[in-house]
Amino acid sequence: MIAVDWGTSQLRAYRIDDTGAVTAQRRAAEGATACRGRHAEVLRACIGDWDDGLVMLCGMVGSRNGWREVPYVDCPAGVDELAAALQPCDTPELPGRRLWCVPGMADRSGAGDAMRGEETQVLALLERLGRGRHVVCLPGTHSKWVEADDGRIVSIATAMTGEVFDLLRRHGTLAELVPAGAGRTGTDTGSAETEVFDRGLHDSAADGGLLHHLFGARAHVLFDSLPAERLSDYLSGLLIGHEVRSLLPMSVRTGGMTAHLIGNAALLDAYARALAASGIATQRHSERLAADGLSLLARHRDLS
Repeated sequence: MIAVDWGTSQLRAYRIDDTGAVTAQRRAAEGATACRGRHAEVLRACIGDWDDGLVMLCGMVGSRNGWREVPYVDCPAGVDELAAALQPCDTPELPGRRLWCVPGMADRSGAGDAMRGEETQVLALLERLGRGRHVVCLPGTHSKWVEADDGRIVSIATAMTGEVFDLLRRHGTLAELVPAGAGRTGTDTGSAETEVFDRGLHDSAADGGLLHHLFGARAHVLFDSLPAERLSDYLSGLLIGHEVRSLLPMSVRTGGMTAHLIGNAALLDAYARALAASGIATQRHSERLAADGLSLLARHRDLS
């Protein structure tokens, strides 16, 4: 089968053999919400020479602004509920292919929350971790914090940390202070960038709240206590620090649980550092879990 994790910014495709092993993978820099009706064309260009008939898709490809909207499954839910809610999305533009799309998950408690794509990665991880309570963080443009119990996702909380970080660096008062070309995340151990990132983490715990702290970042530059070229590193630490303090479940803070991190290496470095500063142990996992999760769902639906 072919597993496709199609998010907002890019497409990741994995070819999976009968044993569940990934034998090849590709990427395309065309996000699911930006294809504007060209989804079949983009997918064909990426996987056209792979002759596997079954294609499993997850992520924003199944959103209202993606290829074909697939309704959310409500928390709490696990593999059985997600597999039962898979939607076929065959198209004559891809003859010989059987396309199935994974629904996202919705948490309708409190203010409400949702995710698309991350649920597939989390379910694959829970299959490995086994029974019990687990907390998973998936850093990104919209970072997800997921709580699970005995293989079922029970709650979702999202922080728009990556998006806000990007906006602050590109637009407005703070962006005017950042020299062209600056903008690392500050996670290399022992580097000047790491020292500034850690300073942002530390300052996130001070009184005043995030909005006040963001103006404080400007003041640091104006008062020459923070080099302008390191402002992005400081903002990274400040924003991630606020996210961790706001969304880290109490069960992790007080229960000695490990926080599981899924994503790319650079972001996981930053989040692991932030969690370590709060005394929280972490375990890292590859974003390739999406392929395992899609394979798992296909087997449960008896598609493969």
